[in-house]
Amino acid sequence: MTHLRLSFAHSVARFAAVSALALGAAACASQPRRFPLREPLWKDTDLLSVRLPCRADPTPKDPKHISCAPEAYVSSFAWDAADNTLFHPITSALAVDLGGEAANANSLDEVADSAWFTNRLGRHPMTVDELGRGACAPAVILDPDTATDGSWLIDQGKPNGASPGFRVRVPGKGKFMFKTDSKAQPERPSAASVIGAAVYNAAGFYTSCEQVIYLKPSLLELKPGLRSADNSGIERPFDAAALAHVLEQTTKRGELVRLQASAWLPGQLIGPFRYAGTRGDDPNDILPHQDRRDLRGGRLVAAWLDHFDAREQNSMDTWLADDHEHEESSPGYVRHYYLDTSDTLGSEWDWDGISRRLGHSYLLDFQDVAVDLITLGILPRPWFRVERQKGAELFGYFEVKVFEPELWKNEYPNPTFSRQTERDGAWMARILARFTPEMVTKLAKMGQFSDPFHTSYLNQVLQGRLDKILARYLTRLSPVGDVHVDNSRLCGLDLARLRGVAPDDRFQYHASLSVEGAAAERSVPVIPGKSAEVCVDLPHVAADGGSPDDAPGRYVIVRLTNGVAGGPLAAHLYDLGPARGFKLAGIERLDP
Repeated sequence: MTHLRLSFAHSVARFAAVSALALGAAACASQPRRFPLREPLWKDTDLLSVRLPCRADPTPKDPKHISCAPEAYVSSFAWDAADNTLFHPITSALAVDLGGEAANANSLDEVADSAWFTNRLGRHPMTVDELGRGACAPAVILDPDTATDGSWLIDQGKPNGASPGFRVRVPGKGKFMFKTDSKAQPERPSAASVIGAAVYNAAGFYTSCEQVIYLKPSLLELKPGLRSADNSGIERPFDAAALAHVLEQTTKRGELVRLQASAWLPGQLIGPFRYAGTRGDDPNDILPHQDRRDLRGGRLVAAWLDHFDAREQNSMDTWLADDHEHEESSPGYVRHYYLDTSDTLGSEWDWDGISRRLGHSYLLDFQDVAVDLITLGILPRPWFRVERQKGAELFGYFEVKVFEPELWKNEYPNPTFSRQTERDGAWMARILARFTPEMVTKLAKMGQFSDPFHTSYLNQVLQGRLDKILARYLTRLSPVGDVHVDNSRLCGLDLARLRGVAPDDRFQYHASLSVEGAAAERSVPVIPGKSAEVCVDLPHVAADGGSPDDAPGRYVIVRLTNGVAGGPLAAHLYDLGPARGFKLAGIERLDP
């Protein structure tokens, strides 16, 4: 019973923390409120280990096997598609589920580090080289040029998925899934996997280490007696002939073959996460997934890359036991990963009519069907206007001209994406604004395309789509980020100005200050910097000592507008006196 009491106590603590976050998020949608004088939450308690009960989990090799990890969840593509296309929308409508603001935004309108998300580019500088490594630690970066023939052991065929492949054990590096490209779109799937993983990683999500490598087939050694199953479940031998057939389909440079190498995730794999509800066997997982700002904001990353296949089957939960030598032991915690971005950057279906619609309409889109019936199909549609770029056909319909970030749709409804609010989008846009043009160029080069035109085209499209996202989501709510106090000065970085979403002369700053209980606001001077930094000089309204630090007379709200975004930034501060300066307690981005 001890572990149950600990898990219950831990859940209560988690619920209290999330409830506090939920109150903060709800306040963002209403009038400014008073924030308590305390530090913002930057680390979620779902990173703490929990103890789970052990159970019998017999396997063919070990009938007496015991596991203390959560049970693996097996996800069905057919059921997930049907559930989110038909059943979930109906049940949500019957339950009068109107959504609302995300429940895990902290007092600074940001998201804490958690088992779902880690602040990287949004809070910390990242070099172009760091971006290029993606989620790959130096210890797992492969170097085929220094490997000896027969040293990389193939010990498993790839059991499912669209791309043929096999599992390889690389000495000193670990396990990798090697996959090939398709003949229809050579080089795009492997490039998309590497680029997509690097983007998700930099933005803050957990994802796999992905690499494009060129190697000699002689490096590979087959384990005898291997078999693999295709998507239909039929098993076949995975022998030298099967390996040759797989390698025949991929791009070659002389004697070298091009492969995508996906590093095995750490811990015990326990199946994908769902985009709605919670995982019942994880005491840390108490916040409904559809109410997470990180997952909601992920819609803009998907829109940028055209990751229409962002569904639960392309995710994975892993149980990270405290005892790393025994992956199914307890205690531990569950970490949540985004996987497989090979469908991004212009993946196509066999039917051109569907390929044209990807990103613009669901596979079964009742709203579009109804509009077509009412208008007799004469209403202009974006998929009528998309075109393949001559010379860049491998990117399908991945383009800029027709792309509209606010209207982008994935393959079928995603319950989390469908609940994205303006604040969720603005939060992610502030992160995406940190992808500089130099970083986007690096992303395009990571594809290692044989034709330089493909690198150039991809760079152009990625830059253009990102510009559209920033122009849409940095111009309604305040785009000022990195808000901090330096004694008696409030400063931040205007990300809209940094990225040039409007002419520089349109950025006209104004700030006002109000004291709790005072009837009128007063203007305070604003000092715009040359590198998009903007600061506000704060006049003291309270003396050192005397009244308590959180006394009403010390509570100050500064409203800052930039002349471009419709809504102001409201910074809530406590004036602790000239000696200690001001303390930032909370941030609101008010509606226009």
